[in-house]
Amino acid sequence: MIGRRSTPPAEPEPPVEEVRGGKGRPTPKRKVAEARNRRPLVPDDRKEAKRRAREARNEAYARQRRAMATGDERYLPARDKGPVRRYVRDYVDARWSVAEFFMPVALLMIVVMFFAGSVPELATVVVFGMYAVLFVAIIDSLIMVFLLKRRLRKKFDEQDIPGWTGFYAFSRSFYWRRLRQPKPQVKRGQFPS
Repeated sequence: MIGRRSTPPAEPEPPVEEVRGGKGRPTPKRKVAEARNRRPLVPDDRKEAKRRAREARNEAYARQRRAMATGDERYLPARDKGPVRRYVRDYVDARWSVAEFFMPVALLMIVVMFFAGSVPELATVVVFGMYAVLFVAIIDSLIMVFLLKRRLRKKFDEQDIPGWTGFYAFSRSFYWRRLRQPKPQVKRGQFPS
């Protein structure tokens, strides 16, 4: 060929001995493997299967209830799992908020409304009072969410903060402290670091 340089032939590489690790047993026949993986679609004893499923479900619910009381992260529902949600719960539980008193005030106002039917002026004042408490509770909770999000951004990476964390804190603040689930794990004023 014109213009090509001839290169000396490359020396052949020494043969590499193949090392077989193997699994130490023969591969099972297809028939045996399929038989091992085959399970009936409908169990033979349906009542027993139903009873076992109910027991497993009840055990899972019991673990979840215990976790809600103790704050055990392993068995909490997905909504409440993770260090960010734990931080949010501790922050909300550590502060006093107007929102947690909205439900008792609303119940009291409903009772007053039953007896205020004969005095319409009192009923009007009670309704406006309830709306005022609701407005103040919403403003207080929104300020709390704003401050909490600022603290979360300082402590955690942006991608670690789950969506709707602000709403999670907002809705938790409207429950009575005793009725919150998972149960509060901190005392008042004991803010997370």
